[in-house]
Amino acid sequence: MSHLLSTITRNLINIPGARLNRKIVVIESDDWGSIRMPSAEVYSNFIDKGFNIGHSDYNRLDTLESNEDLTSLYEVLNSYTDSAGNPAVMTANVVVGNPDFKKIKAADFRTYFVEPVTETLLKYPNRDKVLSLWREGNKKGLFHPQFHGREHVNVVRWMDALRKRTPEMDFTFDRETTFSGDGDYNFMEVLDYNTPSDLAMMKESLKEGLDLFEEIFGYRSKSFIPPCYTWDSNIEETLAENGVKYIQGLLMQMVPTGSFGNYTKKYHFTGNKNKLGQRYLVRNAFFEPALNGTNNSVDECLRRINIAFRWKKPAIISSHRINFMGALDKKNRADNLKLLDELLKGITKQWPDVEFMSTDQLGDLMSGVLSNEC
Repeated sequence: MSHLLSTITRNLINIPGARLNRKIVVIESDDWGSIRMPSAEVYSNFIDKGFNIGHSDYNRLDTLESNEDLTSLYEVLNSYTDSAGNPAVMTANVVVGNPDFKKIKAADFRTYFVEPVTETLLKYPNRDKVLSLWREGNKKGLFHPQFHGREHVNVVRWMDALRKRTPEMDFTFDRETTFSGDGDYNFMEVLDYNTPSDLAMMKESLKEGLDLFEEIFGYRSKSFIPPCYTWDSNIEETLAENGVKYIQGLLMQMVPTGSFGNYTKKYHFTGNKNKLGQRYLVRNAFFEPALNGTNNSVDECLRRINIAFRWKKPAIISSHRINFMGALDKKNRADNLKLLDELLKGITKQWPDVEFMSTDQLGDLMSGVLSNEC
């Protein structure tokens, strides 16, 4: 019965919204450029101190991408081409900055400072080629950066917690992490506010982040994925003013109400437009082997792609960075790249007329062929 209900639900979410009679696959991957767990040594520090972080796959496996992470990923993506001869491309949603821990501490936690990701990369070992690899991957059509935020931390809540100077927060800060120590999702919910007055600062961070994105990559990001799928629709005007035409996400938008974990919900469907003319692009397939704890990631993703194509929808696959990180656990990267290889092999074999696209390519296509009914 549960399998039947799940199948019905997967079909239902593909019925509304725009249709394209083409077999298009988009792979969207979040969190590139963001810090998480700095090293295996820091992870051990947390465990030894009694922090309950071992239950989180992100804490165990996710860290700033390394040179080897990217070269290994590119090798798999470049092994498969679509019906037009284009390689499999990953839309890499990048955070362009991280907290500047030294400056924040020097200011006695009164002021927040952001550090461009280009500087963060210089502080981590084996990350000296990441910036050039990002650009190389983009040039070759394998790895196409889009905007995920100025940083992946809720600045207001994190700074408020730091000012309390609890032993837990001091410990995490001194190890250059943004962990909360109390189950608050590590302050990852960037656009979740305490009061609507926080929106002004959040809008400014988006503008600064989009400008920094252009400075790093040489072009404006046409799409944006709100961290944790949480945002107030009022930020969409700021995004539009700064070049964002497409908003990535899930079926449900989590709308802040003023407290963490408590949200109202808005529903979106692929191709639908808001009042500003921005289109929503909704993920309807998932390849998250590092997170789901099962061995059927490939088969399940292929099933969801098949459902999407049945309803003449593009298959938009969610696959976070964590799946391909090996600095903390090489087996995580090796195992999941094998699964990615199986997935791409399955896609190209089952649908030889498939087209691989980035998020903004899909958005541009939809904008060109769809009428105002969406």
